[in-house]
Amino acid sequence: MGKKVTVVGAGFYGSTTAQRLAEYDVFDTVVITDIVEGKPAGLALDLNQSRAVEGFETKVVGVTTGPNGEGYEAIEGSDVVVITAGLPRKPGMSRMDLLETNAKIVRQVAENVAKYAPNAVVIVVSNPLDEMTALAQLATQFPKNRVLGQAGMLDTARFTNFVAEALSVPVKSVRTLTLGSHGDTMVPVPSKSTVNGKPLRDVMPAEQIEELVVKTRNGGAEVVALLKTGSAYYAPSAAAARMAKAVAEDSGAVMPVCAWVDGEYGISGVYLGVEAEIGAEGVKRVVETDLDADELAALKEAAEAVRAKQGDVASM
Repeated sequence: MGKKVTVVGAGFYGSTTAQRLAEYDVFDTVVITDIVEGKPAGLALDLNQSRAVEGFETKVVGVTTGPNGEGYEAIEGSDVVVITAGLPRKPGMSRMDLLETNAKIVRQVAENVAKYAPNAVVIVVSNPLDEMTALAQLATQFPKNRVLGQAGMLDTARFTNFVAEALSVPVKSVRTLTLGSHGDTMVPVPSKSTVNGKPLRDVMPAEQIEELVVKTRNGGAEVVALLKTGSAYYAPSAAAARMAKAVAEDSGAVMPVCAWVDGEYGISGVYLGVEAEIGAEGVKRVVETDLDADELAALKEAAEAVRAKQGDVASM
């Protein structure tokens, strides 16, 4: 049987993710759902009409869902479900400001995913990311390796882009890494960052690295402030789609994601941004990398910050 992926939420993030997944041509079917009547069907129709131009065969199906789970039968048999549903940030809002509103939405979506796609790997992208990933696992009751969040891929991509722009070098010549939370306790990792194979610290002064670390941490807020309505979706959708592709292909690719940490780095029992090997069962294993003492301390600090909030979502 062919591969099937569902994208829940047909806003800019969801629709762009569905487009990327369809154009990869590794799935038989991409299902896109939304609560807005007709919108997902319209997007699916439009995307299917691009197949002849872009040369892909993946079929896109759009389904309107209702408050009591109507329409979710369309996601049956999905190998991967990407949850983008929820409100985006407005200028001046932090990701945490969305906690209560998006918790209700994500819980309802996750319960329907568990009902209709019980074997799926779930990739959460709704904000606040670390908390919504924990909530999705609680609501689905899936094994923790089958629920993960998209954050580190995006934050790492932002860090890489900022370094490449600052040094006027090709993006492909830069390697960076960002761990921790998708928020104030984000942990960019300069010790693991290189430019043309040389340590970042050898080619850029410490103050400039710190400036770019701060810029990375505020990367999403900067986009939100400029857009005025809505939040980033091109880079986030690229990150989520790559994760879904790694699951579909059982590739074993190592990616920075929000995963359940149980002993790695001396941290246990929390969803946190770490590197992980991604395959058909979601997270195959968390990959520990050698961190500087200050980076490890920052990662442990991030773990405690998100642990407190993840405890809160259990009752939402």
